[in-house]
Amino acid sequence: MSDPILSIRGLRKQYGSGTEALKAVDLDIRRGEIFALLGPNGAGKTTLISIICGIVKPSGGEVLVDGKDWQRNFREVRKRIGLVPQELTMDLFEPLLSTVSFSRELFGRRPDPARIEQILKELSLWDKRKTILKELSGGMKRRVMIAKALAHDPDILFLDEPTAGVDVELRRDMWNMVRRLREMGTTIILTTHYIEEAEEMADRVGVINKGELILVEEKAELMKKLGRKILHLQLTEPLATVPPALAQWSPQLADDGSTLVYEFDAKAERTGIPSLLTAMRDAGIAFKDLDTKQSSLEDIFVGLIHEKKAAA
Repeated sequence: MSDPILSIRGLRKQYGSGTEALKAVDLDIRRGEIFALLGPNGAGKTTLISIICGIVKPSGGEVLVDGKDWQRNFREVRKRIGLVPQELTMDLFEPLLSTVSFSRELFGRRPDPARIEQILKELSLWDKRKTILKELSGGMKRRVMIAKALAHDPDILFLDEPTAGVDVELRRDMWNMVRRLREMGTTIILTTHYIEEAEEMADRVGVINKGELILVEEKAELMKKLGRKILHLQLTEPLATVPPALAQWSPQLADDGSTLVYEFDAKAERTGIPSLLTAMRDAGIAFKDLDTKQSSLEDIFVGLIHEKKAAA
């Protein structure tokens, strides 16, 4: 495997109040991958990105971009990074074309009108190029933020909740562009609440909670390892408790006792389902319907955070 394009070691952030926003995070990002960072609000996702992009000062640790320390080589390193922040931060009285062009030159790149035109066309912004930013809709302003981040052709692109609160069309355009950028070799790190997007787009997934990186895993491996199946049995008559005759399968009762829930490994040689159904019949427990559901990345994510809380 080639050297990581981004290497984070012992990165910490503690505020004057004593709050630890990041707890010694270690993470390597591979060249050309899409890495999804998942976590609830306040987990430390934006703090991590803000430190790497030079917006927030860390309390300790280091970041290497292609082996170079990002603090000692800040100008050179910052040229290689693009950021689409959560908040809209623009001069609203500036025309669209000039604000995106200025972003390119701000990072020391030579003017390239053809490249700016290409970016604006890909984001459906070319027709609005002469429009003052304050006259654009919220979705269009979000597109401009993306264009500004791409204007200097960064090697690493950070997308901090990029599609939160945007329309379906922009979300689709956004992910088409992400795929094209990855094909061109751009490394993409995104934070998102839309877990289905991480499930669809990411090569690897990291889970952060309360400033601590609790898991980094290949998405496919994560799904294989933790993506179990759940059997729901809708009972004819509700149960007050799980009968002792079913204890070895450890099923749970839901919906006020009217549904029996059994979790199993779909890839196992023996799922336990036939023997469970036999035991139910022998115990006189009838059911009127059943269905199975594959665990999603969201189920896994919620489960990991609950496990961490229980262990604390």
